[in-house]
Amino acid sequence: MPLLKTSDEVLNKSFDYIVVGAGTAGLALAARLTEDEKLNVLVLEAGDSHYDDPNVDIPAQYGATFMNPKYDWAFPTVKQKYCNDAEHVWPRGKGLGGSSAMNFFCWIKPPAEDIDAFEKLGNPGWNWKDFEKYSLKSETFHPAVKEVADGYPHTFVEKFRGTGGPIDVSVPIHANTIDKIIQETLVNKGIKKIDDPYGGNVTGTWIASNNVDPKTWKRSYSANAYLRPHQDRPNFYVLPNAYVARVLWSPEKDAEGNLIASGVEYIFEDKKQTALASKEVIVSAGTIKSPQILELSGIGRADILSQINVEPKVLLPGVGENVQEHHFAWLVYELDTTQANHQTLDLFFDPEYAKESLRLHSEGKGLHRTGITSFAFLPLTSRDPVGTGKLIENLEKDIKERIERGEIPPALAKQYEIQLDTLKNDSLPDMELIIFPGYFMPREVPAPGKRFVSMLIALNHPISRGTIHAKSDNPLDNPEINPNYFKENFDLKVFLEQAKFVRSLTETEPFKSNCTEVQPGPSCASDEQLEEYIKTGHITTFHTVGSCSMLPLEDGGVVDPQLKVYGTKNLRVADISIVPLHIAAHMQTTAYVIGEKAADIIKSVN
Repeated sequence: MPLLKTSDEVLNKSFDYIVVGAGTAGLALAARLTEDEKLNVLVLEAGDSHYDDPNVDIPAQYGATFMNPKYDWAFPTVKQKYCNDAEHVWPRGKGLGGSSAMNFFCWIKPPAEDIDAFEKLGNPGWNWKDFEKYSLKSETFHPAVKEVADGYPHTFVEKFRGTGGPIDVSVPIHANTIDKIIQETLVNKGIKKIDDPYGGNVTGTWIASNNVDPKTWKRSYSANAYLRPHQDRPNFYVLPNAYVARVLWSPEKDAEGNLIASGVEYIFEDKKQTALASKEVIVSAGTIKSPQILELSGIGRADILSQINVEPKVLLPGVGENVQEHHFAWLVYELDTTQANHQTLDLFFDPEYAKESLRLHSEGKGLHRTGITSFAFLPLTSRDPVGTGKLIENLEKDIKERIERGEIPPALAKQYEIQLDTLKNDSLPDMELIIFPGYFMPREVPAPGKRFVSMLIALNHPISRGTIHAKSDNPLDNPEINPNYFKENFDLKVFLEQAKFVRSLTETEPFKSNCTEVQPGPSCASDEQLEEYIKTGHITTFHTVGSCSMLPLEDGGVVDPQLKVYGTKNLRVADISIVPLHIAAHMQTTAYVIGEKAADIIKSVN
């Protein structure tokens, strides 16, 4: 069906499945379900369509849609007690495609061990072998075009790349002069070069692909890849601007006493409406909204439900808990322009240049085809094995003592055991470097002619845990988000070590001869000063997980390995909120895997 303009076709009609949220996982799931023409699927999306919108489609406009209510929910956090009471804003995609319509195009897959950890935590079948199967199903890889390959040699392993999936993936135009400096420096420093990081081994330095179609140099995302080619299917109903408030329940329960979802209540044109589902309701509203929808439906912690005056239906204390977030800070270096013609995004500080580049994009030319390509995922011990080894040893001792005192519950202790094993294993990464080709978020426009590289340092495996909960029974109110940044001081020490690692690159060629630090600069010298710089400047990486964790019920689980919400017969959650333990990767590939796998799970039982 074409995109619905009114709710008329939803009223007085029962669908087999209702999917809440037309985001990254939700559209992948819905598109696969509608391959069976006997099944009717309704997708309700709170945002609008952004088809053919240059702000979404055209690369190298990082953050262009952020804080714009047309595209971005811009969720605020509470004041962060452990970093100077700062309040953060979490951008999240609003509209068809969800956050796949606003992310930074980075197509990154995790270490195999990070996915195998899901299975270790009590989720049979959630392992790297299955992840790889569904990830390959989601993508079509295009080798680097001649223009890209001529500027930088690219390698890939064919069996690690999908060939028939909806999402187009390729190597974008990139600032190859910077990539050469960074990659050569890291190799000279002893970091292993990875020829293809898409087979489960990411520990080392490498060049990444982006979710971009090299035929058009436009974003490939869930709306234009999973939905648009199939939206004329007569069984595929999508209603934008439909804000789901809660799940509706049948008055009867099943033989095991489980709740039966009968549909959802949603808001359309300021009126509450009802949509009915005969088989299942699948919540794919994302890590921030999915727990709120569950709580407004009577599923969650008793105290939270009481506070928001919602009648308890199923008491699940794990809803909105176990929240884990990637966040990052950055150091900026000025490039020596006498040694190379660096085509960085700093050129866009000239409005006329940016305007002409956008015009050239329509001809398949120009800098608006640029992507972020240089990455390094490293063990914590990469710079100072002795000092960081002691840091890990102290963390392990602290965790053990707190477990013995009953301060860390058994469920979290299981997660920490895996995290400690990762920290002690130098074949697995604890630090991420993202090389941004330009001055990232400058406080003021740099002087004309200057070129920069920003070294983004990201925390992948946080020890801190946060919460996301509804704060009222009004579905239009944002939930209360508390990531608890740096509640566990170890997270700050990991950031500090990453900053020191980046600074140590100035001792190694060719970085040494090409790069001069300008932010935070030489006045920020001591560990204490660096930590303060990080606490003041770090921001979200938009990769939040865990708020509807897939774990055993006794371990605070919200969904089982079939993604079914405990205590219900036919309510599932399918988005990255189900990830129980954070991974060293950007999250869109995992979101597509969850959507693809959820569709197969649902097909197999119905």
